[in-house]
Amino acid sequence: MPRPFHLEGAEQLSVTPSESVRRGAERELEMLESLLALGGLVLLRDSVEWEGRSLLKALIKKSAACGEQVHILGCEVSEEEFREGFDSHVNSRLVYHDLFRDPLNWSKTGEALPEGPLGALRAMCRRTNPGPVTIALDSLSWLLLHLPCTTLCQTLHALSHQDSCPGNSTPVEPVHVLGLLHEELHGPGPVGALSSLAQAEVTLSGAMGQASAHILYRRPRQRPTHQTQWFSILPDFSLDLQRGPPLELQRHPDPHTPPVDPTTQLTFNLHLSKEEKEAKDSLTLPFQFSSEKQQALLRPGPSQATSRIFYEPDAYDDLDQEDPDDDLDV
Repeated sequence: MPRPFHLEGAEQLSVTPSESVRRGAERELEMLESLLALGGLVLLRDSVEWEGRSLLKALIKKSAACGEQVHILGCEVSEEEFREGFDSHVNSRLVYHDLFRDPLNWSKTGEALPEGPLGALRAMCRRTNPGPVTIALDSLSWLLLHLPCTTLCQTLHALSHQDSCPGNSTPVEPVHVLGLLHEELHGPGPVGALSSLAQAEVTLSGAMGQASAHILYRRPRQRPTHQTQWFSILPDFSLDLQRGPPLELQRHPDPHTPPVDPTTQLTFNLHLSKEEKEAKDSLTLPFQFSSEKQQALLRPGPSQATSRIFYEPDAYDDLDQEDPDDDLDV
C-alpha cells in the first residue's frame, strides 16, 4: 500500500502519491481547458529558443480527446512528421490540409489545394457540421509570408466567429482556432494585429532550461487576466506542470558563468599608482583658496605695482557723450 505524505499547514492533510499524480493531471487539464474554453483564436507566440509546436500538438490532442474534429492547415512540416507521436484515436480525428508538399500546386497532381492557402482558409469557414471544431494553423508566420496581413486577419476573424452553418439557422458550437506564430520573424505591426484578434495569447519563454507559458486571457466583459505556468511536454504530448525555478536563479540563469568585468575593455585607467596619487594630492587647483593666496591678497608687498588700464579710442569708435538712458525715468 502506498505510504501517504503530509502537507504542513493550518490543517493536516494526508495525500498519497496516486492522489498527487491525479491532482497534477487535473492542473494540466485546467491549463489546456482554460485555453480552449473561450473559443476564438488562441495565439501561440514562440521563438527560436522556445518552440511552440509541441504545445500546439498538446492542445490538438486535448481537442481530439474531447471528441472534436480537428482541421490542420500544415505549412511547415509534412503530414507524416506532424502526426508522429499521436495515437490512433487522435489521428482518426485529424483532417490534414497539406500546404507543405506542394503549396502552389506546381505538380498538377490534384493532391495540393488548388486555391492555395487563402482558398483553404475560406473552405474552413464554410462549415457543414454543427459539432465542435478545432482549426490548427501551422503556422501563421508562413501564411503572413504568402498573404497580406489584412486579408489574413479578416479570414481569421471569419473563422473564429461562425455562429451557424450556411443555409441553416441552427446555432453551432464555437470554433477553436489555434495559431502558431514565430514572433521573431515579424515586426510589431503584424504581431499587434494578430494579438488584437486573440481571445487567449500564450508567449513561450523559460529559464534554467525549463519552459514557461505567459498566458493572457481576454474574456468578454471582463478585464484581461495574466497567468504564468511552468511546464514540460512529454513524448505523448501530455503536459507536466512544474514549479518554476526560484527568482534568484531566474535573474542569474547560469551560476557557473563568471560575471563580466565592465572595466576590462576601457580606454582609460580607473586606478592611480602611488606616484600619481602623491602628485595629485600635492597639486593646488586654481579654484582652491589656499592660505598663501589669502595672505597675498590681504597684504600686498611693496614691490607689487598698482595695475592701471589705458584705453585709446579707435578712429571708428562711436563715442556718444549723451546718456543712452536719459529718456527713462530711472
